[in-house]
Amino acid sequence: MKNKLFLFILPLLLAGGWLPAQTKVSAVKVGSHIDINIGSLFFTSYIFSPDQKYPFFYPVNGPSGASVTSMRNGTYPHHSSLFFGCDMVNGGNYWQEGLERGRIVSLREDILENDGPRVVLENECIWSRPGAASPIRDLRRITVSAPSRDLFQIDFEVTMEMLLDVTIRKTNHSLFSGRIDPALAVVNGGTMINAEGVRGEKETFGKPSAWMDCSGKRGEVIEGIAILQHPSNRWYPSPWFTRDYGFFSPTPMYWPADEKAGTVMKKGETVLLKYRVLVHSGSHEAARIAEEFRKYSTP
Repeated sequence: MKNKLFLFILPLLLAGGWLPAQTKVSAVKVGSHIDINIGSLFFTSYIFSPDQKYPFFYPVNGPSGASVTSMRNGTYPHHSSLFFGCDMVNGGNYWQEGLERGRIVSLREDILENDGPRVVLENECIWSRPGAASPIRDLRRITVSAPSRDLFQIDFEVTMEMLLDVTIRKTNHSLFSGRIDPALAVVNGGTMINAEGVRGEKETFGKPSAWMDCSGKRGEVIEGIAILQHPSNRWYPSPWFTRDYGFFSPTPMYWPADEKAGTVMKKGETVLLKYRVLVHSGSHEAARIAEEFRKYSTP
């Protein structure tokens, strides 16, 4: 009798959010992108088209089904939602528009795990520029999961292998970055806050911090996106390049230890960088971003 009663009330408990539901995550490769669903909700596409500057995620939909990120506009055509790139690399530009200035080219895209509690992708890329030797090869491992119905997660790990001696001159265009939907930006009433509780571009710009969260209200719904840096990363905690119009990035290359020399890495050297992206309902407090970082950073 007890077993029958439990089976009767379990769906009610799951529907009410009193028990964690295991949400299936699935992926399908369609041409030059991989589409990822969380349950029946379309979450994101990982796009690696040959006519793009670099692979990137777009859209990145929150639990409401609306994207928390935005694509390029006329003022900032090099902001592609959620992406990884870098300018000033051995004279090449692997960040801003203009494919002849440099591109991060996808060599292969494999779905390693699918139709379970997580999707795991592996993407190998080469940094390429006409008339120049490729300076970097990178291998990306992307894991997508849904810890709850109000919290979606992307773990982005990239291993960069130096194929040459590499010098990255001082640049504000470097590494993992997010461009949020304008409705969530500070200029439109949204909140940008770091791990120390400091808010807005004026107070967060250039400040090292373990994580940054941007959230705002659209209609009656509050949603946001956080980027967390893993403590094992070189340059941790990186200073942040932030803009109240809706851009945020942990950007070590804008504050190198030696501004004249820039950031120098030798041929054969590898650098592993790990980031966690949390797409959430509610504010950073409601989403418990500080607690999520503690879990992420604990061995």
